[in-house]
Amino acid sequence: MAADIPWEALFQQAAKVRERAHVPYSRFPVGAAILFEDGSVVTGCNVENATYGLTVCAERGAFVSAVAQGHSRPVAVAIVVDTPTPCPPCGMCRQVMAEFAGPDLPIRSRTLQGEEARYALRELLPYAFTRDFL
Repeated sequence: MAADIPWEALFQQAAKVRERAHVPYSRFPVGAAILFEDGSVVTGCNVENATYGLTVCAERGAFVSAVAQGHSRPVAVAIVVDTPTPCPPCGMCRQVMAEFAGPDLPIRSRTLQGEEARYALRELLPYAFTRDFL
């Protein structure tokens, strides 16, 4: 499946939704696009809150929307940020990804300048807490 992933289209969608981010405090807009097994794509942007703990990251926002829309089997995640180097997802986002995807989930992060980093979920969260522990 990795060869069939339309990364450019995913990055375009992530970049577009990034423009809708609500980031009045950090001024750090992030966009994410998740491709699912059925070919559908769900996007998300970060939404900050004055009480920082209520902030929702782009990746988690996209996963929450995906669940609400009935999607549950992600096959790829694309992230777009405006930083000098690509940023991996935060720890909470990694754990949410582990809830819905296996350790081989491909995740790519790209800057607005086109620099890209590629990960597998297992690299970012080698000891994920999953349903196997329950």
